[in-house]
Amino acid sequence: MKREEKISSFGFINVDKPSGIVSSTVVNKIKWLSGVPCGHMGTLDPLASGVLPVGIGNATRLFDYFLEKEKEYVAEFTFGVDSDTLDSTGNLIRGGHVPNETEIAEVLPQFFGDIMQVPPKYSAKNVNGRRGYDLARAGIDFELPPKKVHIYGMECLGMVEGKEDTFRIKIRCGGGTYIRSIARDVASALGTKAVMSALRRTQSGIFNLENAIPFSVLEADPTIEELEKLVISTENVLPFSPLALSDKQEIKLYNGQRVAVDCADGFYKIYQNGIFYGIGEVTNGLAKAKTKLC
Repeated sequence: MKREEKISSFGFINVDKPSGIVSSTVVNKIKWLSGVPCGHMGTLDPLASGVLPVGIGNATRLFDYFLEKEKEYVAEFTFGVDSDTLDSTGNLIRGGHVPNETEIAEVLPQFFGDIMQVPPKYSAKNVNGRRGYDLARAGIDFELPPKKVHIYGMECLGMVEGKEDTFRIKIRCGGGTYIRSIARDVASALGTKAVMSALRRTQSGIFNLENAIPFSVLEADPTIEELEKLVISTENVLPFSPLALSDKQEIKLYNGQRVAVDCADGFYKIYQNGIFYGIGEVTNGLAKAKTKLC
């Protein structure tokens, strides 16, 4: 049953997704609570928990500006075991040795910077019109091409207490990086096997665990008024400076015309009558409205 009321504040709700549910469960809950279209800004596997920013209403138009932002994860890699899914939810096969913390720390820098990474077969990657996980579940053999991703840094945080084969790894990376693939590749560099056995996203751009709300808050069915208090405005999440324009320039820009400006190339927040309405782009001294939210 749909709610009769609809939210009036468009922006983002940053949710701390628990392990064991799919990201769409969070999105659908917020969609029902708000009464408007919603979407998440980078899925988390059911096994994973942590930061899941959900765009509400026209805020979903801004996703492209966040895709390459830095993300941070704390993962657990279990060594001496392999899996068809590259994580602990798949068919596990024991094999290979368990390295020590020093050995793991020594190979991590090999993966810093731009690297070519082969995604897991059990992923949403498109293969001739079909999802990789659908083909894998059907037993169809296929290969996924490597994709360039960026790793800002990794750090071995030590052995997980009570699990001599499992180590905790902090990873800072760009968008599109598969942590399951990192587990596979780090283990391969050590001459062994490993799977991702736990994952928590601690940061995605400006969104982090400190400004995230537990999913249980949404499960309690907050009122529209209560929901609006959880929304982070679109204006506040964008890392761009305001574009200084005259009243006439504001009107021209809003109506789709280009205007001459004296500022560096790049993206800017644009306003009309003091009201934020979108993203402008400046190229060679000319500004245009790139993404309008109203």
